Amino acid sequence: MRSVRTSSRQLGRVQLQWSSSRTIQRNLVRWVTRELHVSASPIQPFLSRRTNVFQLSQRGFSSSDTPNPAQSFSDPSRPDLFYHVVQAPTPMSETLPAYALSFSSEKPPSSSSATILGWLPTQDKPSTRANTTSTARTSNEGDATLGDFVQNSKFVDILHSAIKDGLREGVDEIQKATAMQTMEGWMHIHDQRNIPALNRIGNPDDIIGTVLVDNSEILPQTYQPMPAYRLITSDGVMQLTSGLAQKLQDTLAEIAEEEKASQS
Repeated sequence: MRSVRTSSRQLGRVQLQWSSSRTIQRNLVRWVTRELHVSASPIQPFLSRRTNVFQLSQRGFSSSDTPNPAQSFSDPSRPDLFYHVVQAPTPMSETLPAYALSFSSEKPPSSSSATILGWLPTQDKPSTRANTTSTARTSNEGDATLGDFVQNSKFVDILHSAIKDGLREGVDEIQKATAMQTMEGWMHIHDQRNIPALNRIGNPDDIIGTVLVDNSEILPQTYQPMPAYRLITSDGVMQLTSGLAQKLQDTLAEIAEEEKASQS
């Protein structure tokens, strides 16, 4: 009977997450449609109801149309997440602009800044995408898969460095409380977009890293990144616990200033 009740609670949790995801999508579509008014066919960076698929908004794109270079907007459901149009060349395309995902409201210092999580195409032009075949795109031509997101390896390195520093400085109460419960052994740092059930291990692509705990104390020097971790999954863009999130924000701000100084 207990397992039945547990399954019911887990099912309710999944249903609540699904409903929330659909609400986020609708709100973002309304906001972008109302506020941006661009003639190009921008890809709205939110997840569709199909797993691992970004939904595109087709709005009469023509090859001569280009997004406004000054265009930036925040995610209505994630006030800490911003999308900035950056001009080519980018790691996504040598000739086309892209959306750069960032945790800063300020435009990145460059199109390849280490502060960018990654890039999404601003226009649906499948024929221009490298390594794209008819079998690779199983969704409609008006959709972009998670494979269209180009992850920034420099950002990933910064993420792990900031987490390790944050653990050493003890900036996150949630991680310290988890260490108290763990007492001994390896403790996973989970992405908050898909929190595992109590006493369960999360999905590999939702485990940011792992760190050794001894006598309920975190040993930050033992922190190890999880190779399978992904910044974006079908559950959304990465989310950290509050203390680590602030540490990452501070680190990214410092790096942005360094990049600006190097350009002057």
